[in-house]
Amino acid sequence: MLSTPLTQILSGATLGLFAGLAPGPMLTLVLAQTIQYNAREGIKVAAAPLITDPPIIALALVLFDQVADIQPAMGIISLAGAVYLGYLGLEALRVTAADLDIRTRMPNSFQKGILTNFLNPHPYLFWFSVGIPLLLSPEQNRAGLAAVFLISFYLLLVGSKMGLALVVGRGKPLLKTRVYPWIMKGLGIALWVFGLVFLVKGVRVLFYPV
Repeated sequence: MLSTPLTQILSGATLGLFAGLAPGPMLTLVLAQTIQYNAREGIKVAAAPLITDPPIIALALVLFDQVADIQPAMGIISLAGAVYLGYLGLEALRVTAADLDIRTRMPNSFQKGILTNFLNPHPYLFWFSVGIPLLLSPEQNRAGLAAVFLISFYLLLVGSKMGLALVVGRGKPLLKTRVYPWIMKGLGIALWVFGLVFLVKGVRVLFYPV
């Protein structure tokens, strides 16, 4: 069946919505920055893939037919991501009730989002295993169809995270001072869990390949 703009919109939107709302370090960071600061900071994190993904897609396009095994590179990225997520998790665990009203440090949400996504192996794996084959399939022989897929994908990927930041930001005044640090500690532990997953993946890929 030939691809049409409608099928590209549906496939892009479905994959984008799943990627946008699937549990992971980016979604956790959106929640953490929104709760600690405000919805605007969560939205900055959500927008990070618009900066990080174009070079990832370009790299995948260039290397797709040339690299037989990308696993070593994924292992290195996973290990670097584990270290950075460990740092972000430690930051969240150190948050106290006073941080709800007093800001002693800049949030740096956009920079955190960019680093987190660059050091997350999932975008690389998605574009090498699913995204690029979709864009380069025989049915996908028109640039317009590829553009429709990409636009619908990123509208839902970024838009769903931004929407969640707005919803959480609206509910922030309901947080009691004693509840807030525990929420941040929970998010910090979640970041550590994702970091541990990345660590295990990186070690397994680099030192115990199948």
